[in-house]
Amino acid sequence: MSEDKGFIPYTARRLTEEESRQKATDQYQLANMRRSVRDFSDKPVPFELIKDLVMTAGTAPSGAHKQPWTFSIVGNSEVKSEIRKAAEKEEYESYNGRMSEKWLQDLAPIGTDWHKPFLETAPWLIIVFKRPFEYVDGEKWQNYYVNESVGIACGMLINAIHNAGLTTLTHTPSPMNFLSKILKRPDNERPYLLLPVGYPTDNAMVPDLKRKSFDEIADLHL
Repeated sequence: MSEDKGFIPYTARRLTEEESRQKATDQYQLANMRRSVRDFSDKPVPFELIKDLVMTAGTAPSGAHKQPWTFSIVGNSEVKSEIRKAAEKEEYESYNGRMSEKWLQDLAPIGTDWHKPFLETAPWLIIVFKRPFEYVDGEKWQNYYVNESVGIACGMLINAIHNAGLTTLTHTPSPMNFLSKILKRPDNERPYLLLPVGYPTDNAMVPDLKRKSFDEIADLHL
């Protein structure tokens, strides 16, 4: 590919096969420790740390490199309280009528309910918004593969949070439109995911869940 066509040389770390295998093993072992935690400490987390996590998420690939995401970062206690109240209102409706019996049965081993105190206790909330389109000179310009792009960015964000020694959980109150209103987001953004971020409490507990084995998640064609 010619360098005069808007391209630059690709640079990457060069590792031996042994180094690559060790890094892959280390990454898996660290990732396998990740859990969705609901017992958050109010211990402060520096903003610069949160900034680096969000910038890591922003390196995700996206359709036509449109980068169709906005990360709203909330540390203000009054705003967090407002988000909690609105989220619990929607969650109460979900747990008391919107969710099917089967759904509630599936959630029972996880021990969740409509109470969401972590939305105030965690020092930071990161609310991810997807951007289906942009305004360019007053016209709508479509973004591509928006859900896929934002989903990848969220996965990278969650991994970065865990790698930094912090914890989070994926919170998706339904409907989520109240987040757009509280955070005053423009009409080309839609709430996608809410991530409380912080340290776990010293006595944090998580469900005793088991992950699928390699044979259960992989389809081989060697």
